Amino acid sequence: MKKVVFLKNAVILTATALLLRAIGIFFRVWMAGRLGAEGMGLYQLVFSVYVLAATFATSGISTAVTRLVTDELALGTRHGTLRILRRAILLTTLVAVASMGIVFFGAHPIAKYLLGDLRAVPALKILCFSLPFMGISSCLRGYFIARRRAGPSSSSQILEQIVRIAVVVFLVGRYAQKGLAATCGAVLFGDTAAEGISCLFLYLSYLRDRRSIPAEGGRKNPPFGIVRRILHIALPISSGRYLNSGLRTVENILMPTSLAQYGGSKSQSLGQFGMIKGMALPILFFPASLLNAVSTLLIPEMSEASAKGEWYKVKSATLRAFQITLLLSFFIAAVFLFGAEEIGWLVYKDKGVSYFLRVLAPLVPFMYLDSVCDGMLKGLDQQVFTFQNSVLDSALRIPLILLLVPAKGMPAFLGIMYFSNLFTSFLNAGRLIKVSKIKLPVFRWIVKPLLSIAVSSLFSDMLARTLFPVSQIGYLAVLIVGTAAIYFPLLFLLGSVSRDDL
Repeated sequence: MKKVVFLKNAVILTATALLLRAIGIFFRVWMAGRLGAEGMGLYQLVFSVYVLAATFATSGISTAVTRLVTDELALGTRHGTLRILRRAILLTTLVAVASMGIVFFGAHPIAKYLLGDLRAVPALKILCFSLPFMGISSCLRGYFIARRRAGPSSSSQILEQIVRIAVVVFLVGRYAQKGLAATCGAVLFGDTAAEGISCLFLYLSYLRDRRSIPAEGGRKNPPFGIVRRILHIALPISSGRYLNSGLRTVENILMPTSLAQYGGSKSQSLGQFGMIKGMALPILFFPASLLNAVSTLLIPEMSEASAKGEWYKVKSATLRAFQITLLLSFFIAAVFLFGAEEIGWLVYKDKGVSYFLRVLAPLVPFMYLDSVCDGMLKGLDQQVFTFQNSVLDSALRIPLILLLVPAKGMPAFLGIMYFSNLFTSFLNAGRLIKVSKIKLPVFRWIVKPLLSIAVSSLFSDMLARTLFPVSQIGYLAVLIVGTAAIYFPLLFLLGSVSRDDL
């Protein structure tokens, strides 16, 4: 029954994520057409502050709620479960309100001295009102993951995206003529309205769900004991996210200026920056929906297995996560590597985006693996280790940007991205292997799949270019179908996948 529930939730989360990512990409295409590359760069600058403030608002609370509620539900207690959730919501609301005040009253100095663009002021003042909604939603989503119910969270995200698009399309059409400041403000107002509606939906879903929690059994949790346990889990995760968000914010601030120092205008540099962060990376992360869903759902499973001392379940889940992530990410990376020009042109009608897609495609396995390992480590109470990784990554990236980008330009930044992703993914993967006490079959899951994907993608590329020398859609269809038709059977023939794995 647990396997059926897990698979059902995985399907729900994956389908939702694919739908939302697809909608999000088309929405970004629409925004890019209205804002242009410079406008997307400005939006990304504002969004970096948004992400930093949102990190403070959510405070790593979702993972803490998932783990603590999972433990409490195993004891069959309604009172303890609801008390954990109430304390978590109180904590995150206090932090969110403080963050909201900082952003609202500091919008002008943030825009002037940090972002270097006063056009960001209206958007900054608008976005801060979404922070309390984000914090409360984060707690409620953690609760539903612990309850093994993916439906409410997925439904709220779909509703959120619908509201966001409707509001933004309505407002941008009316404010586009008033400049980028007004347009970015309209976009962030859509985000705020969407977060509020999503939070309300989740809360109503929670009111219906809490009645079904068994009331018997359980242990007594003093209020301060609950807060202490929440902070024990949330603070290391939050600190790591603060550093990552802070790094990305500083990075987003430094990049256009550093690129301008290398050569070119501030407008051109902002446009290049917008291509990478606002256009190329969302496409590269689009296929990761299944892996993200599995990673999220494994947190309560691994937390429960670890608490009960059932390490055979931890080993089995870890091995399966590594296998799925590696084998799928090799296939996805190959499609982006060979089809970058066609994908970039079909989505954005921009060859610049195609260039960044091809250059960053080999990073896909490392980015996906890092994301999955990070989530699983937090399920095994390794949040302090992930925090230390973030500190080290932050200490390396910013000096490298300051030192190399003004001298070497965009190639230096791309090199820094490679170094950072390889560094963190190897650290997290190594730690997960050590903690879970598994032996990774490198030859079977890395060497053989790499040979298989090289053969299948090269053959499919030649076939696709022969059959469709002009048609981009035809080329991509043959490339994807042909590569899959050769790659996955080869995995079976070479022993990388067996019938038992299915």
